[in-house]
Amino acid sequence: MKSQNPPHALRNNILYFSRALALICVAAPALAQTQEAVSLGAVQVSGSKTAVDTAPPQVSLEARSAQSIVTDEFIRNYTSPLSDYTQALTMTPGVFSYTPNGVGLGDSKITMRGLSDSFMVISFDGIPFNDTNGVSHHSWAWFPSQTLGGAVVDRSPGSAATLGQATFGGNVDLRSRILETEAKTSVMGTLGSWNTNIVGIEHQTGQFGEDGKSTLMFNAERTNSDGYQTFNDQHRSAYSAKYQYAFDATTTFTLVASALYMTDHTGSITNITRTQYNAGNYNFLNNGDNASLSNYAGYNYYNLNTDFTYAGLSMALGNGWQMDNKVYRYDYTNRQNYDGATATTPVPAATSSNGSDKLNSYKTYGNVLRLTKESDAGILRTGLWLDNADSARYTIPANPFNNFAATGLPDYSEVYTTTTVQPYVEYEIKATKDLSVTPGVKWASYSQRFTHLQDNRTGKGAVFTSTTPGTTISHSIEYSDVLPSLDVRYKASPNLTVYGQYAVGDQIPSTNVWDIPNAAITVPPKPTKAATTQFGTVFSAPSFTAGADVYYSELDSTYSCDKTSGVCTPTGTQYNQGIEAEANFLLGGGFNLYMNATYGSLKYASSGKWVSGAPSDTETLGVNYTTRGWATGLNINRVGTVYNKGSVDEAYQLDPVVLSNLFVNYTTKVPSSQVKQAKFQLAVNNLFDSHAITAISGTATSAAPSNADQITLLPGRSINLTLTLDF
Repeated sequence: MKSQNPPHALRNNILYFSRALALICVAAPALAQTQEAVSLGAVQVSGSKTAVDTAPPQVSLEARSAQSIVTDEFIRNYTSPLSDYTQALTMTPGVFSYTPNGVGLGDSKITMRGLSDSFMVISFDGIPFNDTNGVSHHSWAWFPSQTLGGAVVDRSPGSAATLGQATFGGNVDLRSRILETEAKTSVMGTLGSWNTNIVGIEHQTGQFGEDGKSTLMFNAERTNSDGYQTFNDQHRSAYSAKYQYAFDATTTFTLVASALYMTDHTGSITNITRTQYNAGNYNFLNNGDNASLSNYAGYNYYNLNTDFTYAGLSMALGNGWQMDNKVYRYDYTNRQNYDGATATTPVPAATSSNGSDKLNSYKTYGNVLRLTKESDAGILRTGLWLDNADSARYTIPANPFNNFAATGLPDYSEVYTTTTVQPYVEYEIKATKDLSVTPGVKWASYSQRFTHLQDNRTGKGAVFTSTTPGTTISHSIEYSDVLPSLDVRYKASPNLTVYGQYAVGDQIPSTNVWDIPNAAITVPPKPTKAATTQFGTVFSAPSFTAGADVYYSELDSTYSCDKTSGVCTPTGTQYNQGIEAEANFLLGGGFNLYMNATYGSLKYASSGKWVSGAPSDTETLGVNYTTRGWATGLNINRVGTVYNKGSVDEAYQLDPVVLSNLFVNYTTKVPSSQVKQAKFQLAVNNLFDSHAITAISGTATSAAPSNADQITLLPGRSINLTLTLDF
């Protein structure tokens, strides 16, 4: 049952936030030192930098919700060349991510406002992408950070115009590389810890063709690393290209394509035992003994391929109308073989059928159409997202000692199609020159059609109990939601914006709700919803920028489906509430200070206990120094107390985690007719070599240490040296 009143803590949070907001509003003009206000898109004046130019994440005076902007400059200078897109996001308020094999060398997930990435949209140039068996994202499979040109992080369901299958908790829009007007070829090489090496090349053509209307960029990168964990090496090739043709000042055609191929030796587990942890053995995963009955790297490996392509057309249609249309296609194929061993249960014998041959693949294609019409009265925004994904999944028991030959029927085997339709409309009413009100509504429709092949009736996900070979069963389901939004934005001064927002987001149910005999659901689930209310402010001046907000969300929990009755019931309601703030100070002399902090809670309404993985607070401190070719940054992220679930909620209490990264860049002109400049980069992740515990799993009912605990740690310190030459 939903509470009729929000928890008392919210009222206290609003009081604290009001005080902080008042302090920011009073202090900001003084910190700005009465300098002339500039917009966030302003260029540098008289060669000097503004606080906006130097901010790791930036804030926008045009924000209608809690947003942070990650710049291309930050990605180029203050993330490791190894990293995936998650490291580019972890400087924003309340966002964190870990991987036990090292930055960019594992499938890491971001957490935002205590919610995992399964509850949010991640898109690329406005095109949502995610797994089809449940909304999740694989960072190692898509868009290494060096192929990105920035990101926008919105810590809310967004407006009606926010598209995706999980607008539930927030949205992240990754941006493609920025095309340059001048020709340049860059060659880079990286050497680092754990026998890591990267070689890459990027070419920017600059403007070419008739009247310089064309621009093209392509890059290629090869990464090899042994990884932090034993015998968990990764080999990755990534390619991307972007082409633009400007027909005129209002019409642009864009074509973007990327592909990634990766192999590694991650098995069905990625953690260590309590016994190994107590012995200081922090990085064990596999061994190299092919006579071993467990944990042999040759019995645990991934082969993963992805590609992503879109063609976009942006053009003025006349009479104030503007169109942006993108047609796209992306593929994901993940073939995994593993021996079935766990850290405490080895494969029993050489004739074992305890291994698995696993496939997860999908081919997705669709179209995102956005239309806007601006007038003196306001801005009309409307559009339509159409998406179709064809998926194939199976897990087959196999003998790892016989090239993973099948030893029986699959645990499950299915093909299915997911079709998403999301039309939306919103209208930004210009009530006054400085006040805008934007109501909107979106209809989210999901359709799934399944065909289940015969399985062994015992495995996880088994749904088809027939003993007749070669037969199948099929079923389908339709979900739909009406999702309203309303935001108000007021420009109190050229430097200060305040806003309020109410938005409802949803999340498509995972396909695992159908994992019962014959998929015999009698009362199917519905999309889970999140209703979020938040108020915030943004201040921007040449030497100081800041943003702060207070939020409250009422969230539906996931569904539980009874395997006997076929009835799916929601597992309860959660409350998510808190305060967030970020600020950037241009200190002078080349120094810049960035800070953010969050304080909040994500708890079950029924018990008042913490949701697993949600922190009580997070803090970030970044100190940058930029002058005469140097760009140096020390970034410190702290994640407060987190509870993990065992057989009961809050079974494990994790101490705060502090992670520090150091980046030193030096760019210099080269006295050569062939080389324009050289850039040297030192990247040190986990500067102080912390082995803090980031997660514990098991069946415990209390935090008392047990040898059955499975422990995930920060990877050890890594150092990478990179040389980039521009021609």
